Amino acid sequence: MTCQVMVARRALPYPWTMSRILGVLAAFVLLPFAVYSTWLVADTGYLEFFRVAARDRWALQMLLDVAIACLIFMTWMVPDARRRGINPWPYVAITVFLGSIGGLAYLVHRGLISSPEPAAG
Repeated sequence: MTCQVMVARRALPYPWTMSRILGVLAAFVLLPFAVYSTWLVADTGYLEFFRVAARDRWALQMLLDVAIACLIFMTWMVPDARRRGINPWPYVAITVFLGSIGGLAYLVHRGLISSPEPAAG
């Protein structure tokens, strides 16, 4: 004889869906990261990281790692944005030129501005 225990899942109220929580977290990361990145580019130049990557193997590895991660993110982002009625191309362009700032901006838009995820079916 088996005993099954039913645990009730507490659903989050509409304003706090998982998408919304992710958007809030992305916003908290996006703002300081974008400010720091802007300061760094203003101080050293947009292409400085490429010069560092050319001199240091670890910097090149990190550049390649970020590029791969951004490419994987964009392959998820485009169909997700289309399902939600969001134009993905501004975020793709931002991701290509600014890295994870574009992905974070998309998650903020997705979670805070866009409508809830459409029902599957």
